[in-house]
Amino acid sequence: SRFQHVAGNFPEGSIGENFFHLLGEVEIVFGLWAGFLVFLIAVISGTGEAVAYTNSLNFTEPLFVFAIMAAAATRPVIHFATGLVLAAARIITKPRPALREFATFLATLSIAPLLGSFITEPAAMTVTALILRKRYYDQPISQKFKYITLAVLFVNISIGGVLTPYAAPPVLMVAGKWNWDLTFMLTTFGWKAALAAFLNATGAALLLKRELASLSIPSEDAKRASVPAWLTLIHLFFLGLIVLNAHHPVIFIGVFLFFLGVAAITREFQDDLKIRESLLVAFFLGGLVVLGGLQAWWLDPLIRSMDTLPLFLGTTALTAITDNAALTYLGSQVPNVSDAFKYALVGGAVAGGGLTVIANAPNPAGFSILQDRFGPDGISPAKLAGAALLPTFIAMACLWLLP
Repeated sequence: SRFQHVAGNFPEGSIGENFFHLLGEVEIVFGLWAGFLVFLIAVISGTGEAVAYTNSLNFTEPLFVFAIMAAAATRPVIHFATGLVLAAARIITKPRPALREFATFLATLSIAPLLGSFITEPAAMTVTALILRKRYYDQPISQKFKYITLAVLFVNISIGGVLTPYAAPPVLMVAGKWNWDLTFMLTTFGWKAALAAFLNATGAALLLKRELASLSIPSEDAKRASVPAWLTLIHLFFLGLIVLNAHHPVIFIGVFLFFLGVAAITREFQDDLKIRESLLVAFFLGGLVVLGGLQAWWLDPLIRSMDTLPLFLGTTALTAITDNAALTYLGSQVPNVSDAFKYALVGGAVAGGGLTVIANAPNPAGFSILQDRFGPDGISPAKLAGAALLPTFIAMACLWLLP
């Protein structure tokens, strides 16, 4: 926020204003420090060592998040997802139409995040955050409304991806090595996470019930009618191809380039593509990959030394200051661990994924979409963590106490 204030001292549109506005973007912090780290490695150990280190890292996740976020943040996809949420709300409130906005809010914060288990968490985060922005954050709502909604969104996205073994980054890091298939995820993690997501969304809706009732929400029907069904199907087809090839960057980037061509041809039915926002989030995650690759010296012995309950609690807390996928990856390198150890590690990692922006890989996407609706100073890390405590505890209770 200090950089944003400094930017105001320069003429509008000048290089100085643009430079400090860029420095004020939270998403570039890790990328800048990662660049500085690689520069120091090159100076101290030689350029060969710097190149070797960066080549040893896997940047598939940042590339995938860039592609899926840009493809999901389009008018056809958002209107399709909004239609699903509104349809669910109408079914829930058919006997009592007066509660429709309450049910719409509840469905947005529960059903949409659970879709992350199928379309991946970054796509679910992008879609849900854009629905929330257009439907609620563009309205005159209180800071309480904003932080409670954001906190539940982050927590529910983090736990909402564990119904399958391929959608949540912390699960993806271990599923193949530990042979966790779809049945295992649904029966061991999935139903508990779904229950926690509905409890969190219901609690937020009850806390904000009075404010929800006072909002004047514009109708979505006319906007949705302006998007042809065939174009929506094409967008969903490209989205599916990107998701199916999530582990093959050469393929999903190629698919994404074809998608950009379709978007250019059909621009009359498109909003502006979120290319800048997607690149900033990818830069953030790329920096985290570079810096996270050197954190094993303290995380590895710490994880190894814990029993199951301390591991569950410790991983939940550590997730707030380090990406949860990095934690589970390091834990998967520990040989001959028990099933209880594995459950505690992953359960804690996903439960704590809403405490900070860096706790879960999709969080920067939601942050990027919603941050300008929180005022000139953006999103307060302390207020976000405070608002996320209760939904995090609910997620922890469901994952640890339920059989």
